[in-house]
Amino acid sequence: MYDPFACPERAPAAMGTPRPALDVGFTLDWSSAEARHRECLFLPWLMPAHDVWPGAIGSQLAGADVGEAVDVPGAPLAPGRDLAGEVELPSTAFNRRLRRHRVLEPRAGRFYPRAFIAGHAGVEAGDRELFRIGALEDARLVADLNHPLAGVDLQLRARVIAFHEQGRDDDRAVDVARLLTARGPGMQARWHGRPTDFWSGDACEREDSAPDRDFYAGPRMVHHLDATARARIAALYATLIPQGARVLDLMSSWASHLDQVREPDLVTGLGMNHDELAANEALDQGLVHDLNRQPAIPLPSASFDAVVCTASVEYLTRPQAVFASVRELLRPGGVFVVTFSDRCFPTKAIAVWEPLYDFERMGLVLDLFLRAGFDDLSTLSLRGLPRPPDDPYAGRLEHADPVFAVWGWRRD
Repeated sequence: MYDPFACPERAPAAMGTPRPALDVGFTLDWSSAEARHRECLFLPWLMPAHDVWPGAIGSQLAGADVGEAVDVPGAPLAPGRDLAGEVELPSTAFNRRLRRHRVLEPRAGRFYPRAFIAGHAGVEAGDRELFRIGALEDARLVADLNHPLAGVDLQLRARVIAFHEQGRDDDRAVDVARLLTARGPGMQARWHGRPTDFWSGDACEREDSAPDRDFYAGPRMVHHLDATARARIAALYATLIPQGARVLDLMSSWASHLDQVREPDLVTGLGMNHDELAANEALDQGLVHDLNRQPAIPLPSASFDAVVCTASVEYLTRPQAVFASVRELLRPGGVFVVTFSDRCFPTKAIAVWEPLYDFERMGLVLDLFLRAGFDDLSTLSLRGLPRPPDDPYAGRLEHADPVFAVWGWRRD
């Protein structure tokens, strides 16, 4: 699987010399019943002798050179699963009116702050830790208070990306394990194999219901992700797409992210604006097509080796039909890769998207792959990289846009 920290530049320094502070890239691998998962997190200015590390990783990294890695099988990052943490409650225990001016209906498999069940299972008002609704029936609700990675076999790799001759100038101790696992990793997996209730009710409605052809009538020659995120997405595509492939860039625009793919045989772009597609130098051909009006893609079956969709899946109002159509377009052995971040046009995103946590969104996209019959599924998260210094938001946002990806293969 793609490793964004695999090849850092080595520093001209002797190996084995203690480093007061390190920039470290972490990759956390684990598996669920549905997919393989990799979480990647960049943490700068960590101090081996001062911060709180899982196990002995800090001392092992203390004398490491740039590029060296420490592997920790069975990493102690999350507690074991406690069956007593699955609490059966009456369905009325969920406070649907906790938020002002809004009634929130609970959904099976979804995550919520524990405050929604305050007064039950020992939860106090204002508790912002997350819990998951497992089973949900007319009069019964199972609240799972376990960490979403509880009981999961975790394989951790920590790689030195850079070192600093001086430590941080503050006294805080960074809890590395908590940063690796807090409010995210594990949330994309199903609860005990049961599908999450993403699609009931008005899930695919949008605030702006006007025709998409009006919204995209004028070309938008702007990037929707920063340069670091775009480069990492391009590297992921290059890892998954073979040389000489026929590629479909789904929901394309004026810029694709295929510049690192080796000698593609053909790149087709399908988008909403003719001028944007015409300006896209990566495309051999462009096709204007509205997937929300007609989710069946008007191209021959089994004609592509790879399909990519970048920062757009949240705009599909009939996503299950589109995913099924993509599978038909792929040749046996072909791959479909969906990437996204935490930014979007909120009025055009489907209603279910905005309230989800980032890792739940990976779960939603993973659910679409499962429903469409894709095989060998994987998810990837990449967070914490520094924002490019020349980015317009460099002074306001510390980190680059996070990258989330889900992909699967057509094997038959």
